[in-house]
Amino acid sequence: MSFTIKQSALATCIDVSNSLVYKRSPSIRRHPFSPVLNLQNIPKRTNVLVSKPLHISSIESIGKEKKPVIQCNAYEADKSEPIEAAEQVKSEAAKRVKIGIYFATWWGLNVVFNIYNKKVLNAYPYPWLTSTLSLACGSLMMLISWATRIAETPKTDFEFWKTLFPVAVAHTIGHVAATVSMSKVAVSFTHIIKSGEPAFSVLVSRFLLGESFPLSVYLSLIPIIGGCALSALTELNFNMTGFMGAMISNLAFVLRNIFSKKGMKGKSVSGMNYYACLSLLSLVILTPFAIAVEGPQMWAAGWETALSQIGPQFIWWVAAQSIFYHLYNQVSYMSLDEISPLTFSVGNTMKRISVIVSSIIIFHTPVQPINALGAAIAILGTFLYSQVSDHVTMNCATALCSKNTVMFGVFDLQKREKNQGFENFDSSYNIDDERQNRYPKEFSSDEFL
Repeated sequence: MSFTIKQSALATCIDVSNSLVYKRSPSIRRHPFSPVLNLQNIPKRTNVLVSKPLHISSIESIGKEKKPVIQCNAYEADKSEPIEAAEQVKSEAAKRVKIGIYFATWWGLNVVFNIYNKKVLNAYPYPWLTSTLSLACGSLMMLISWATRIAETPKTDFEFWKTLFPVAVAHTIGHVAATVSMSKVAVSFTHIIKSGEPAFSVLVSRFLLGESFPLSVYLSLIPIIGGCALSALTELNFNMTGFMGAMISNLAFVLRNIFSKKGMKGKSVSGMNYYACLSLLSLVILTPFAIAVEGPQMWAAGWETALSQIGPQFIWWVAAQSIFYHLYNQVSYMSLDEISPLTFSVGNTMKRISVIVSSIIIFHTPVQPINALGAAIAILGTFLYSQVSDHVTMNCATALCSKNTVMFGVFDLQKREKNQGFENFDSSYNIDDERQNRYPKEFSSDEFL
C-alpha cells in the first residue's frame, strides 16, 4: 500500500494517530518511531490493518513542484518485501543467468579454439598464416553481418580509426606471439605463462607511465611470478621460442589495454563492433608481414603435406580454429558490456584453468607434480591480484569522488540551487537523485577519475 503526503507534513507520516491505534488494539504500545499513516484522503471502505506492524520501505521525491511531494511505500511485517523489491530481485536473477550464459559460452568457445588451433599448428607449423586466417575469418563474418543488417553497423570516422591504430598494432603482436608460442610448446604451458599478464601490467604502468601502487598490489605479484618461474623450470618440453612468445604476448596485450583505455574513452561503439573493427585493422597490419616472414611458397608446400597426412578433415580444423577464435573474443567483448572489470578478470582466470585442464586431458600432456603446483600458484596469484586491484581502485574512486563532491557538489551546487528554489538546502545532507538528475555533470565519475 502507498500513502501520499506533503513534505511539510513528514512528521505526520512518522506519527500514527494514537486514537486510531488504541481503538483497534488497546494493548499495543506505540513506539515513538513507529511509522504513521495519514488517512484523511482514504475512502471509508478501505480497511487499515494495524494488528501487524508496518515498515516504511522507501521514501521517494516525486513531482517537480517547488516543494516536492514525498511518497511513502509501506508493507506489512509478514511480507518479506514490497512488490517493487520483488520485481527487482527477479530482474537481478535474470541478469545473473545471462552473465552465467556469457561465461559458459566464453569458456566453451575458448577451449574449442585452443584444441583446434593446436591441432592445426601440429600439422601445419605456420603461425603467421594461422593468425592471419583467424583475423580474416572474423572480419568476413562481421562484414556479412553488417551487410545483411544482422548486426548494427558502427558509426566511425577517421579519428576513430586513427585512435584504434596503436591498439590494433599491439593486438596484432600479441595475437601472433601467442600463436607462435603454442606452435612450439604445450597449450597448458603457454596459458600458464600468459597468466603472468598482471605482473607486466603493474611493471609497465610503474616504469613507463609513472603510476604508483600500494604494497598489497606488489605482494600479490609474488605468487604470479613465482608460479610462472616454477612451471617454466620444471616444464618437460621447454622451448625458449615458445616461452618468449608467451612473454611478448603478455607485454603486447598490456600495451593494447593501455592504448584502448586512453584512446577509446568516450567512443560510442559497442563491444561487439569494437572488436570487429579491431580485427579488420589488425588484418590489414598483419597480412604484409605474414607474407614477408613465411610466404605463399611455404604455405602451399605445407598445405599439401598436411592434407596428405591428415586428410580432408584438416580443412575443417583450419576453419574451426578461425571461426571459434573470433567467436570467443566476440563473446568476451560483449560480456564487458554486462559485467564489471573485476567479474571479467575472475572469469578470465577461470577460463585459463578450463583451457589448461582440458588441453592436458585431450593432448595427454605429461605434467609433473611440481609443474602442476607452479601452475596452481600462478593462477591463484592472478585471482588475488584481481581482488586486491579492485579493492584499491574502489578506495581511490571513493576518495576522489568524496573530495570532488565536497568541492563541486556542495558549494557550487548550493549556490546554484539557491537561485532555483532550494532555499532550505543543507550541505550536511547527501545530494539526492533529484539533484543528481538536474545537475548530472557534477556527479560524472569519468570527470573525477
